[in-house]
Amino acid sequence: MDAVDPTVYRLAIFVLAIFVGYYVVWSVTPALHTPLMAVTNAISSVIIVGALLAAAAHGAPGAEVAGSVWISKGAGAVAAALAAVNIFGGFLVTQRMLAMYKKKDKAK
Repeated sequence: MDAVDPTVYRLAIFVLAIFVGYYVVWSVTPALHTPLMAVTNAISSVIIVGALLAAAAHGAPGAEVAGSVWISKGAGAVAAALAAVNIFGGFLVTQRMLAMYKKKDKAK
């Protein structure tokens, strides 16, 4: 029996993750969106740690891998910037959603 190509296997997992993510996010009730945003911000904070590690990459001593190091540094910097936008945007959305649940004072 032939084994499945690892690329096809990983692509299938990726497609299944997209479907599961779509149905999980769209089945959340509106009351749970704020806690869901808080979890998303926590995940982004973990992602930014990995991005900063990639941005601070350096090659092995004595190795001629200067091109790969710059690609890693650039990709890490872009990932850190995008994760930062996601984190701060998530906090703004969370703040805005919490403001919707506050009781409004009646004008006298």
